[in-house]
Amino acid sequence: MPQLHTIPLTFNDGSEGDFGRFAGKTVLVVNVASACGHTKQYAGLQELYGKYRDQGLEILGVPCNQFGGQEQGSDEEIAEFCQRNFGVTFPLMSKSNVLGKQQHPLYAELTRPADGAEVQKVKWNFEKFLVSRDGEVLARFPSAVGPDSEELIGALEEALA
Repeated sequence: MPQLHTIPLTFNDGSEGDFGRFAGKTVLVVNVASACGHTKQYAGLQELYGKYRDQGLEILGVPCNQFGGQEQGSDEEIAEFCQRNFGVTFPLMSKSNVLGKQQHPLYAELTRPADGAEVQKVKWNFEKFLVSRDGEVLARFPSAVGPDSEELIGALEEALA
């Protein structure tokens, strides 16, 4: 079992599991925030989810308040905001840290360089990690690369093929 699949997760609704629940699926992991200039990307993420879910795509939103204090709500408030404003149906984790001493183990693994190079920290909200069906990080996209970008869609379609 890939290391990524053993990482425990707590979801926004309080349920628990591990990343292994996504085994066999292509996953786009995104640290999200409700009051960010990139928040409108929720709509594009939901559109991707609707279009590619039947082909094996999962999107995992990870609310984080570490960048400009832009995710201050409770898990319940975040879920309600996402549903009301963007119709989000993809899973959301409970609010988590993606940086620092309290970094969630998922982000420790996502940002761990394979070749011993220096760790590239998450720089802002809506950074995206594309994970293969077998738990390998395939690509990483900065916040400015939207869910509708040719670059992201091309990598996603290749991973789903």
